[in-house]
Amino acid sequence: MKRVITYGTYDLLHYGHINLLQRAKQYGDYLIVALSTDEFNWNEKQKKCYFTYEERKRLLEAIRYVDLVIPEESWEQKKSDVKEYHIDTFVMGDDWEGKFDFLKEYCDVVYLPRTPEISTTQIKKDLNKG
Repeated sequence: MKRVITYGTYDLLHYGHINLLQRAKQYGDYLIVALSTDEFNWNEKQKKCYFTYEERKRLLEAIRYVDLVIPEESWEQKKSDVKEYHIDTFVMGDDWEGKFDFLKEYCDVVYLPRTPEISTTQIKKDLNKG
């Protein structure tokens, strides 16, 4: 069984997220999503989420491409996650291009193109205009 992992916040879930998850799943049989916790988002990314970690987790678990959701609690956990979950392919959006190449000694690293016309940041901006 080929295992794939990706990371993200997945707040205000939209079709760009679904596109990424669907394409990530094509790299293997089992897709793990490491979902940023509320504390990690606030303390490390200075992001306040609209939905709580538990709400975002429930949304991701309802998507047919996702097999397991685990918490992302630190930037450093990626290497240990890859080892612990026996990951074959690490997938991220191409806005992170090159940032996780250090994982190539443990698994394949793939950067997928983002869906250009949609982002959570853009949704928030558009909502604030109204």
